[in-house]
Amino acid sequence: MFDSLSDRLERLSSSLRSRGRLSEADVDDALSEVRTALLEADVEVSVVRAFTAAVKERLTGEVLSTALSPGQQVIKAVHEQLVEVLGGSTLKVTYASAPPTVVLLAGLQGAGKTTTAAKLARWFKQQGRQPMLVAADLQRPAAVEQLRVLGEQIGVDVFSASTDPTSVARDGLAEARRIGRDVVIIDTAGRLAIDDALMAEVRSIADITSPHYTFLVIDGMTGQDAVHTAKRFHDTLALSGLIVTKLDYDARGGAVLSARGVVGRPVVFASDGEKLDNFDLFHPDRMASRILGMGDVLTLIEEAERKMDATVVEATATRLLQGHFTLDDFLSQLQQVRKMGSLGNLMKMMPGMTKDVRQAASQVDDRDLNRVEAIIRSMTPSERNNPTIIDGSRRLRIAQGSGTSVSAVNQLLNQFREMQKMMKQMATGGGLPAGLGRIPGVPPRGGLGVGPAGPSKGSGGGGKKKKKGGRVTPPKNR
Repeated sequence: MFDSLSDRLERLSSSLRSRGRLSEADVDDALSEVRTALLEADVEVSVVRAFTAAVKERLTGEVLSTALSPGQQVIKAVHEQLVEVLGGSTLKVTYASAPPTVVLLAGLQGAGKTTTAAKLARWFKQQGRQPMLVAADLQRPAAVEQLRVLGEQIGVDVFSASTDPTSVARDGLAEARRIGRDVVIIDTAGRLAIDDALMAEVRSIADITSPHYTFLVIDGMTGQDAVHTAKRFHDTLALSGLIVTKLDYDARGGAVLSARGVVGRPVVFASDGEKLDNFDLFHPDRMASRILGMGDVLTLIEEAERKMDATVVEATATRLLQGHFTLDDFLSQLQQVRKMGSLGNLMKMMPGMTKDVRQAASQVDDRDLNRVEAIIRSMTPSERNNPTIIDGSRRLRIAQGSGTSVSAVNQLLNQFREMQKMMKQMATGGGLPAGLGRIPGVPPRGGLGVGPAGPSKGSGGGGKKKKKGGRVTPPKNR
């Protein structure tokens, strides 16, 4: 998401680098580019006007820093305004003094509301809470069963009953109090379009449960339509914020950038993939940095801490510091990095990556990495430890064993030698050489660095309970 916007702003920064100072004409030209970029990203017109006016005020109403180049001055002003438009600050969840904290999810059908409910429950578990899911979506076939399956996967109880949505929500809240759950997430029904019946139903559920947070789940690919939908829901429910799904898709991002300006409520959570762990708080400052190609180191570190095996990474890092780097080490690091998702997404979070490198990384296919792994696993332990012993006959055997070609084996070995030199240079304090090393065996389309990670955090779920008139489905995997 935001790729086209990022490209335009990057070109704008490049075009201003050679300027000695910012003239009024430079500011107008820059704002014209920003305006075009935002409109192409499907941002609502009134938000675009307010955005460019605020950027112009920052550039002309303040004493510009003499330490920054013209390009940097424009990007700094755009970055600050992007942070403001995206919500200003990250949501800080506060919990009810008398549990449970009630979270109501609303939205149209197809936005990913039920999956989001499970993702949100998993997120609360990571914060040390004991959530319970309430399946109040009785409109869509199999919605209740879908939530039960997801609840089992994350170890969270799911309450359901064959009555009506309002009664399910009320009884689910009562059951949560009885069994000691401190967070209740209510999944409500959606429609293909807003109608009076939908709004009356969700209003009734809100009235009877008095939610502490009311989040609207919107599809990030629907552009301004999602924002207009949000306005209708907000008029009925007084939303606390928005949860955007499909943030990883090639969408323009208009809904994300328009939400605060049109609805007056920020994006508070975002989902950037189909897996249950592809979900987290939305950080406006980090997203603004990504849009402007500045990277997102904090999110990169957090992802590493959550998904990498700290023991494996630490052991490999120790070997690197001692000047050792074998194909076994490389394979171990590659497996850890793959846990964090696609190389394209990782590159977007790394500062200093050029547009070409980011695009190249996004084109790396998992099959490329599978071939690398197959080649290394076709080697003997001694060959992986000391690749210099791999002669012509061994290369042929490795190629046949991995289902690749001798040229592919040669390419991996040649690139691995380059990476070994780089690692030795790092170990001796020389720092990274020009042009970060390529991934061995992958066509020369990008580079990758791996850092140490810490342990992940988690907590337990709830117990097995049953109540007359409704049913709590306990998770099978504890």
